[in-house]
Amino acid sequence: MILKETLRQIVKAQRKDLESFSYGVEREELNEIKLNMHYALILSGIRRCGKSTLLHQLLKKLPNFYYLNFEDTRLDSFQVEDFEKLDEIFKEDYGESEYYLFDEIQNIYKWELFVRSRLDKQKKFIITGSNASLLSKELGTRLTGRHINMELFPFSFMESLSMTKVKASATSFSEYLRSGGFPEYLRYKKQEILRELLTDIIQRDIIVRHKLRDSKTVKTLALYLLSNTGNEFSYNNLKKMFNLGSVNTAIAFVSYFEDSYLLFTVPKFDYSLKKQIVNAKKVYSIDNGLSTSNSASFSSDLGRMLENSVFLHLRRKYKEIFYFKGKRECDFLVKEQSKIKMAIQVSYELNEGNKQREFDGLLEAIKKFDLAEGLILTFDQEDKFEIEGKHIIAKPVWKWMLESNL
Repeated sequence: MILKETLRQIVKAQRKDLESFSYGVEREELNEIKLNMHYALILSGIRRCGKSTLLHQLLKKLPNFYYLNFEDTRLDSFQVEDFEKLDEIFKEDYGESEYYLFDEIQNIYKWELFVRSRLDKQKKFIITGSNASLLSKELGTRLTGRHINMELFPFSFMESLSMTKVKASATSFSEYLRSGGFPEYLRYKKQEILRELLTDIIQRDIIVRHKLRDSKTVKTLALYLLSNTGNEFSYNNLKKMFNLGSVNTAIAFVSYFEDSYLLFTVPKFDYSLKKQIVNAKKVYSIDNGLSTSNSASFSSDLGRMLENSVFLHLRRKYKEIFYFKGKRECDFLVKEQSKIKMAIQVSYELNEGNKQREFDGLLEAIKKFDLAEGLILTFDQEDKFEIEGKHIIAKPVWKWMLESNL
């Protein structure tokens, strides 16, 4: 519990801080958000990717609003019962409003009870959070049908161009490929920012939240996966490599990493869901800069950086992404409405030595899923091919990112 007057002072202090907040680069998602619906809009994503900035950009569109950031250490004693006091303070100090904006609300146990009660009174909520499963658990039990989810990622290539004020080219994309899209890192270019971010996520979002004891193993496993972007892994191999005791422990640790948006796993495509679950998966990092700053091996592999950047661009829109493995391999299949709609191969450079391998894997996937064409994404090559009646288009990743609506 927290004293009402203490809570009032925190609300006022945070409100004052908003006046000096730097609103930064306008996020691409800003214009997608509809503010006139009586739903809870949930903005989720990794720490420091810009959720709070997007929230503040939304504030400029509102005539009046209520705001509180629950990451504030002065709110450590805040409990669900204190929401009633908070609501009184909002009304007493800022008049009537239909908009509530809450940062990192998942820190408060049973927060969804208050949100549901006010949604029933036709209020509107915009909420941020950095843990996918914590948010989805509460939303699924209390706010079914009353919320809309939106995931936020570090800057896209286009957003990074807006921030750095440079033109799109192979040169500017090469910089983005290595630096990634965390706004603070792009501003100051100090790798310590991304190293401390990784430590913060592992400590606060994983070790403390899940009450884990072996912090060294957790961090070592996270670094291993972030360093092996684009590679296959199995939970059984992770168990053996890191002496985890059981496969279930390996599964749990990887799920914690995914919940905190540190990384993503991509299954091998199979029509059998059971086989999808047991087959080896591939892993991708939330950000090239984060992996580069924390892994020497990843920082020297431009091919895997390119593949990771393609995955992230796809993941911004699609949830169902697979890799294909038949006689040959294809890097990405995109599924939408129960149908494979896209097959993509990623090759940093097409040359006489690798073109047949790249073509064969892509062509096998195109035929299997009856697609008219396939895409080979490169660093800076463009070409067109017709093989066995199928069109294969080679295109630089940076041009594809700027022109594609996916």
